[in-house]
Amino acid sequence: MEGVAPAVSLFRPRPSARFPVLLAADSVAARRSPSADGWSGVSMRSLETSPPRAGRSAVRKHGSTESAPRRSGITRVPRLGPAVSTKRAGRRKDPLINLEVSRHRAAVAAVRLLRIEKGKAFVDLLNEKANDSGDNEMGYVERTLGFSTRYLEDWDIRLVTVIVAGTVRWKRYLDYLIMSLCSEEKVFREMEPLLLQILRIGFFEILKLDVPAYAAVDENVRLAKVALRPGAGNMVNAILRKLLLLKIEGDDRAQARALSIIYSHPVWMVRRWIRLHGKDEALRLMNWNNSDPRFSLRVNTSKGYTRADLVKQLESLQVHHEESVMDEFVRIQEGMQAVLQAGLLKDGMCAVQDESAGLVVSVVDPQPGDTIIDCCAAPGGKTLFMASRLSRQGKIRALDVNKGRLRILMDAAKQHSLDDMITDIHADLRLYAKETTAKYDKVLLDAPCSGLGVLSKRADLRWNRQFEDLEELMCLQDELLDSASTLVKPGGILIYSTCSIDPEENENRITTFVQRHPEFTIQNVCGYVPTEFLTDEGFYSSTPTKHSMDGAFAARLVRSMH
Repeated sequence: MEGVAPAVSLFRPRPSARFPVLLAADSVAARRSPSADGWSGVSMRSLETSPPRAGRSAVRKHGSTESAPRRSGITRVPRLGPAVSTKRAGRRKDPLINLEVSRHRAAVAAVRLLRIEKGKAFVDLLNEKANDSGDNEMGYVERTLGFSTRYLEDWDIRLVTVIVAGTVRWKRYLDYLIMSLCSEEKVFREMEPLLLQILRIGFFEILKLDVPAYAAVDENVRLAKVALRPGAGNMVNAILRKLLLLKIEGDDRAQARALSIIYSHPVWMVRRWIRLHGKDEALRLMNWNNSDPRFSLRVNTSKGYTRADLVKQLESLQVHHEESVMDEFVRIQEGMQAVLQAGLLKDGMCAVQDESAGLVVSVVDPQPGDTIIDCCAAPGGKTLFMASRLSRQGKIRALDVNKGRLRILMDAAKQHSLDDMITDIHADLRLYAKETTAKYDKVLLDAPCSGLGVLSKRADLRWNRQFEDLEELMCLQDELLDSASTLVKPGGILIYSTCSIDPEENENRITTFVQRHPEFTIQNVCGYVPTEFLTDEGFYSSTPTKHSMDGAFAARLVRSMH
């Protein structure tokens, strides 16, 4: 990858005539551990609890111990703040204080991270002891980096605590990003531990703490230069600026690649959302998909229950809930396990169903006496809700190509005491439509789709879908729409719905359908759903970031009488 110096100048040196093994003139020397641990630049002994030893430093893996040279930017000055104890033999009273590291908290954070990773220290203990062990803290910094920093103020200590805890928590995520921006995986795998910690800190500050870019880059580049060597600082600068470039300024492809890694979504999906909705909305969608899913419960009114009955049960179970825009629904953020254990689903008091699906049923508007066919019915949530609204007057045919899922639907119908109103049909809609002469008052086609509106609940879908799948799905949706339209009575209603937020699967399918079938006209869904779910074209649409529910779409079409 461009902009990253060759690995040989940044990592463990190998003996050669052009590259001496002794790097004392280009690095802060560090004491070598007696064990053959194979890492350079930082002393393993410095991470242990042994007392500091003055006047000594070491070179890299192939070098020998000798004095660290005096370098620009390091000078002996009186310590600012409380003096470090000098009781131990050989401890100098005026340790080197590096004035180049203006953001000295990064140095302390990096050393703590090394102690956690290499010295097996505990995060909470380091953070807990930080306020009352300044001497020890500065001692570790001096022994590890070869110089001291100023003592930290209270607010600096608090920030170090946040940085260390957050970097440990997000370690795998940060490492993946860093590796992706290195020239090759080997560069990352052979990276010096201190250099890796500095990069982790920089990435965490930029991505999770919203530290201004210039501050995060300057702070960590300076630390890498004085704690390791200029080449290491150049590498930190290059990688952090790559992150910023991809995150802020890159072209569409580069931005999508960066955001797909940061927010864990396929590149094609990110690019499509940025193009359709803009970057800000795309980021909100990905954040929603990565958050814990929210669930809704629909009370089973066909058994005589009301929402008040369900709320009372939830209160007794101490499950926090919110009322929905729909009379039959209640939202819960947590507590699904308690609902299951209490048997509320098994007893048929309620069902798990998202409000977005319930609003599709509102677009269908089942009325007593209606004959309805649900063309892709399984697993049956909409079928059961429609049946419960018929007040035991009317019939519903539940058609699906999957026999096993139809069986689950009929079991649920018995559980909800609705099996006498629902008849299952195991068939492919396209074949069924050619063979039957039956016509229905209302035909619901909840079509197979990409599922881009339900990714918070179906995390696997984002990886199982490819851009090419959309083209195939759209062809299938058109075929199913054409077949479903033949089942509608003159004057009857055809409802097309998906759980997608992609206009190609939604509005565009209706536009092309009406062009093929002039006997159908679009009917505005105003009056069937709250106005906040209405589109300018008269369709129903729910969006996760706007409505805090799954994304869904529905169109209502009326067949002419002739």
